[in-house]
Amino acid sequence: MTRTPIAVLISGTGSNLAALLRAAEEPGCPYDVVGVIADRPAPGLEHARAAGIPTDVVRLADHPDRPAWDRALAEVVTRWNPELLVLAGFMKLLGPPLLEAFGGRILNTHPALLPSFPGAHGVRDALAHGVKITGVSVIEVDAGVDTGRILAQAAVEVLEDDTEATLHERIKAVEQPLLVNVVQRLAAAL
Repeated sequence: MTRTPIAVLISGTGSNLAALLRAAEEPGCPYDVVGVIADRPAPGLEHARAAGIPTDVVRLADHPDRPAWDRALAEVVTRWNPELLVLAGFMKLLGPPLLEAFGGRILNTHPALLPSFPGAHGVRDALAHGVKITGVSVIEVDAGVDTGRILAQAAVEVLEDDTEATLHERIKAVEQPLLVNVVQRLAAAL
């Protein structure tokens, strides 16, 4: 079986990346991670390096402006010829070069049940609004902020004593298998 090549973009610790890498080791997994790119020297890159997967860092500060960074990021991603691009805790919006090159083939997770609580603070916003149920969404990335087509969602109960940190950890526990499932499903269909 030929595995679908995927590239992963990260900004932080790489817990979603680690889940994708664990799943890729299983027999019958329909994808291979062919490259991991971060927008800063992120600790999560160590997951890829430990697995022998090429990594790169494309820092916004190293480019004269945002369009130049967008082009540089697209060049690095396309170097590995992925069929799918997975944003796994990547905290930057994608520009036109990647959206045009990979339209309909870019996935992202969000720690809320979209369309509720889009943006960088979904967990904090859910707590501030007093909801009793929040969760995680896996979406197809478009040019908006968390506005893409919803591919999968899972609910997470908000507990009375939840803090942003405790709720986010419980969301991550649901997010990782959901993301892996969606990536496997889409990779198998390509």
